[in-house]
Amino acid sequence: MKKNPTQDITTEQLILATAEKLFLEKGYSLTSTTEIAKIAGCNQALVHYYFRTKDRLFDAVFKKHSTIFISSLLQRMEDHLSFEEKVRKKVEIHFDVMMENPGLPFLFFNEINTNPGRLNQLKVQIGNSENSFISQIESELSLEIEKGAIRPMTATGLLLTILSMNLGLFIAGPFLKTITTMQDSEYQNLMDHRKRENTTVILKSLRPE
Repeated sequence: MKKNPTQDITTEQLILATAEKLFLEKGYSLTSTTEIAKIAGCNQALVHYYFRTKDRLFDAVFKKHSTIFISSLLQRMEDHLSFEEKVRKKVEIHFDVMMENPGLPFLFFNEINTNPGRLNQLKVQIGNSENSFISQIESELSLEIEKGAIRPMTATGLLLTILSMNLGLFIAGPFLKTITTMQDSEYQNLMDHRKRENTTVILKSLRPE
């Protein structure tokens, strides 16, 4: 019997969406193709038919989410904005991406730590974007430092500040919700407050002492 192409696409997308959810919640090692198939409502043979192995299925998920993670940091800001406005937007965009993908930090750093080979995959994805971003920020930083508008710092240092401030919240989030029995609405209010607070702290850290 000939397969329906529409049904094939729907089944493949369902398997991928199910795998994505489980990988984000549990990580690579604690997720099995048997569980993916069961939740997706298909047999395990179909998972292997579309993706061959669990590793190839994870590759698809990791590539998608690492692209989201990287682009939120390396996105070029509009030239007409002031340097402070560019930093503000970058902090807020990165925070919003993490809010929309709260399992992303766990997936990203857990996989990098347990499978260092993923770093090579990231290097390929980033290409020259990292150097371009760093060069752009370094150039603008130099001008702002010369004007005395901000204190001396490097683009790498600024990027690390944004990462540490934003990512720390999402890594600690599940622990915080568990020990405080915080409701979802309370957690959302807290995160909204922290987004504003992080932006304020990072912008203040730029200013001369």
